[in-house]
Amino acid sequence: MRRRRALVSILALLIIGAGGSFALPSEPGPLPTLANGGSWATALADGRPGAHDDRVWLESGTVPGRAAHHEVVERALLDLRALTRPDGAVAAGPSGPWAYAWPRDNSFVAVAYAVTGHAEDAWRVLRFFVRAQLDDGGFEARYTLDGPGVPDNRPRQADGAGWLLWAIDAVRSASGDPVPADLRSLRDRAIQHVLDLTDDGVRLPPPSPDYWEVPERRVTLGTVAPLAAGLEASARSRAAEGDVVQARHISRAAAALRSLIGERFGPTYQRHGDRGGLDAGAAMLLPPFADAADPAVLAAVRGYAEQALRPAGGLAPGVAWKSDGVSWTPETALVAYTAAVSGDRTLATRWRDWLAAHATSWGSLPEKVLPDGRPAGPAPLAWTAALFVLIEAELAAL
Repeated sequence: MRRRRALVSILALLIIGAGGSFALPSEPGPLPTLANGGSWATALADGRPGAHDDRVWLESGTVPGRAAHHEVVERALLDLRALTRPDGAVAAGPSGPWAYAWPRDNSFVAVAYAVTGHAEDAWRVLRFFVRAQLDDGGFEARYTLDGPGVPDNRPRQADGAGWLLWAIDAVRSASGDPVPADLRSLRDRAIQHVLDLTDDGVRLPPPSPDYWEVPERRVTLGTVAPLAAGLEASARSRAAEGDVVQARHISRAAAALRSLIGERFGPTYQRHGDRGGLDAGAAMLLPPFADAADPAVLAAVRGYAEQALRPAGGLAPGVAWKSDGVSWTPETALVAYTAAVSGDRTLATRWRDWLAAHATSWGSLPEKVLPDGRPAGPAPLAWTAALFVLIEAELAAL
């Protein structure tokens, strides 16, 4: 039954896709269009605080960054708020195939909430996955917004456990709060899931779709990097609670997995190790997703940013991505975020300014930018909005 479900899932991915991000990289297809307009928030207003409360909400926290991009950061935060349901589910985008909650997207939104002083919202976003967690401690690729159901037979994505583990510790660190009891349970089960997938860090997990959202026959850097990040973060989290024994065990597994990643993916850090080209997964091996920046990884990220550059000035998900000239904002923002955390103000500012310059007419950050500079896809995209807030927060701290 499991094998049959996997075959059906792969066929579904190949046939239906979602939002352009599920098309095979080798098939350019038609250029995307802007999927929604400035009135998008009206459709998501049910069940959330009224727009008149937005100013009060903003003032209860902080809007990081400098005056030049204050409006973009403010819009990004309000967009995240509008995309967040009362139960913590965050829609990746306003409508259609984006109106689902991904563990990855929710994780980054939670951290963006935490660093801007909205800890209660951050924990609520992570708490959505308490009921969604599977019996083995892992997660599905995405969930419906009205509860922890799944919209289709899409294969599970192993990276979700890693992202949620990273986010739980990042929210703990940013807020100063202890991890709530229900999220400690989620965390500990997810830790065991990652330890089981990797045999305590000494083997790579099975192949799984990652942020490219395409079927995979070989494990990708975009899957293993978040798992390593999640283990390192969990070791810090358990140590903060005084559980030294478990913290050491998890830390050893994280170190073993980091070493294995270096052996199997280094020194070039391509998508599939020795092939597949460079992609944004390399940035997932840099701080804040790793304790330290490896020079070889830094070189790989620089190579990716050069080779994946698109006509409008942003980046494709990878150098092997389809050659349609479209820039993708979340991958571009991911490079900017890791650059900011690493103290590279010049590189972070370059990409931050590019993102701000390609917002929609109503101020939201889109998923894609066409070769001629026009926004495309859904706007806002939760992952990009959260990353923009995090970039500004890091640059403000430099």
